[in-house]
Amino acid sequence: MRQPDIEIYLKDAEQQAVTDWLGQALGPCTPWQQKGQTFKCRAGDIPVTWLPKAVGKWHSLYLESDATPWADDLACAQAACAALGVEVRCAPGGWQEEESDEQADRWLRISAEGVEEITWRTG
Repeated sequence: MRQPDIEIYLKDAEQQAVTDWLGQALGPCTPWQQKGQTFKCRAGDIPVTWLPKAVGKWHSLYLESDATPWADDLACAQAACAALGVEVRCAPGGWQEEESDEQADRWLRISAEGVEEITWRTG
């Protein structure tokens, strides 16, 4: 089932490299507009939010649309890992507010070695 939006976390990724990748995958990016700690742009028709160092060395990339080439966070994370050569993390499925903290700490780590489920305490 297609997720309504996509959020992945990229380790040590350069914003310009991410911009170039989004431009290839989704369409040309508008210039980034900084609002506080976050940066926003549009890649093709998709609103994008970039939050540098959202969790330690990890940058958040949020795509506010279900019209991306990827059905879910994992597919996007795998594409980002392949294109950018960085480790990427994402939630194993859609996140629900009523989930337990234990469930919220379950993440997928995507790297050159493949996909692995991990516990990542972000809170």
